[in-house]
Amino acid sequence: MPASRATAKIAPHNMGISRDVIVACPFFRCRFMTDSFDLSRYFSRIGYDGPVEPTLDVLRRLHLLHPQAIPFENLNPLTGARVALDLPAIVDKVIERRRGGYCFELNKLFYTALTTIGFRVTPMIARVRWMQPPEVATAHTHMLLRIDLDGTAWLADIGFGSATLTAPLRFVPDERQLTPHGAFRVVAAPVDGEFDMQFETPDGWQTTYRFQSKRVEWIDYDAANWFTSTYPESIFLHNLIACRVLPGGRAALRNTTLTIRDAAGAGQSVTFDDAAAWGACLRDTIGIDTTGFDLDALFARLAARVAT
Repeated sequence: MPASRATAKIAPHNMGISRDVIVACPFFRCRFMTDSFDLSRYFSRIGYDGPVEPTLDVLRRLHLLHPQAIPFENLNPLTGARVALDLPAIVDKVIERRRGGYCFELNKLFYTALTTIGFRVTPMIARVRWMQPPEVATAHTHMLLRIDLDGTAWLADIGFGSATLTAPLRFVPDERQLTPHGAFRVVAAPVDGEFDMQFETPDGWQTTYRFQSKRVEWIDYDAANWFTSTYPESIFLHNLIACRVLPGGRAALRNTTLTIRDAAGAGQSVTFDDAAAWGACLRDTIGIDTTGFDLDALFARLAARVAT
């Protein structure tokens, strides 16, 4: 029987324990209800109105809607604000204040929604390889998810900027898989036990990140987030990267240049020369509520960086 929204709201993660048992038992109330998650608010944010049950159809629908409604963006580290990974902070920022976030925030929110529905989800971590030469080592700074459903393993990731997935992928090596926004594949990496996620571009297959299929602890994300958001040479401290999936393509704002690409990867770019048009792009195209930001000062800073 499909779970009701009220039941799904407080169902313990991946345990299959009924709401009645949880309410009656003090142990379960203490263990599983301290971080209850309001699915209805999340569904409203992404525009979902459908079944609340752990099925492949539901997973696919949520995976498509989430990155269309919630943008990838790094305004917090760019402006010196803390990136908080506790669930209440993410909910407040992304759902209530209609901001976006980067991988740790977005995929933790997605993880929470999926496990609340009843999916069996494994959080994993990856080394970003996008636009990196093979000889350059990179740290574990990206979060992705594995979902085990009806005997099949799936990979999910709604937090990789301009090359984020818009559908779960079967965790099957060397299989080209079409999504609503391009083709992806997973291949064995040169390092034993590791895998590369690859995105098909007009120039061929590009590796986005490298990962191992094993669970990591949440403290690992705290450490990676601290590094990503505070390391002096982090790309997120010096550049704006704001992206959103569109119904027929992708929008990516890098500093002062907006690029719109269709599903085949063909794109057009425009560079803004005034703060008003740039700010309107942040709000209307990328979908970020920019309340509280000094957009004139931020645009001037980014324009100066581009000019150097």
